[in-house]
Amino acid sequence: MDFNTSGGLKVAVLMGAIGSERQVSLASGKCIADALKKIPDIEIIDHDFLPDKPWILDDKTIDVFFLAFHGEFGEGGDMQEICERKKLLFTGCDSKSSRLAFDKIACKEALEKARLPTPRAVEIRNQQQLADIESKLEAIGKKFVIKPIKQGSSVGIQIVDGLAAAKSAAEECFDQFGDCMLEEFIAGREITVSILENMTLPVIEIKTVHQFYDYDAKYNDDNTQYLFDTISDVEILNRINDIALKSFKALGCRDFGRIDLIISPDGTPYVIEINTIPGFTAHSLLPKAAAKAGMDMTQLCLRIIQTALKRKP
Repeated sequence: MDFNTSGGLKVAVLMGAIGSERQVSLASGKCIADALKKIPDIEIIDHDFLPDKPWILDDKTIDVFFLAFHGEFGEGGDMQEICERKKLLFTGCDSKSSRLAFDKIACKEALEKARLPTPRAVEIRNQQQLADIESKLEAIGKKFVIKPIKQGSSVGIQIVDGLAAAKSAAEECFDQFGDCMLEEFIAGREITVSILENMTLPVIEIKTVHQFYDYDAKYNDDNTQYLFDTISDVEILNRINDIALKSFKALGCRDFGRIDLIISPDGTPYVIEINTIPGFTAHSLLPKAAAKAGMDMTQLCLRIIQTALKRKP
């Protein structure tokens, strides 16, 4: 890999923060730090970052901040905005695209504006919208996916049949998480496309015994299958990659990310979600796709740092 570390480089891997995905973030951050520590001439600081103790951001000896957060604060734009105000070099998306991707309704609106296929949805941001939900749902189907608008790692997601069950699940989700959405359920194959520097990595199909690829299937179940080369139709495969890349660009994303899709029985790829800081754990999909493309974890993390350094004045 063409990467010059002469003179040394100091990288702080920031992880943890606050929220429901803190433990996953700590696991991702440790994997990143361990991978980067294998590289000579790069000094790695692995740091459990808490918003009320941000002093590491004032360390002028740090060249790059590798953001390994999952969840609203560290992934949803707040942390990125702090780094931008301090004029710090950091990995991944900027604050604008991070906010856009993390808000599932705003993300969906951007995809629709770009004429990219995504399931129809109804948002709930107040009690009045919650009360009127059944009349709006009739137009989009009979089976629904209920999601918090601003959570990752499938936290709070339910799949239900029928209007009454959908309203009940929406009430539960709204009470626990606040803003939520009800999305039409698309039956099909769950796939994900990782992106690195505007290049798609090999497509992964996910198969799980769970109702869907939920939190437990993601991080705890060793029986979850991650399969490559399962789509033999070249036209569909090209369309998947094209839609994934266009989705990434439609939100203004940069450096790396992951696009989750459902392939319907007629071969249409529907964009479900865009992850601006996907996981880096042993179960995570971006490292698996990178490995399939010939990059181990160290090379992947180094490539991400290299991409960020291109923005250095």
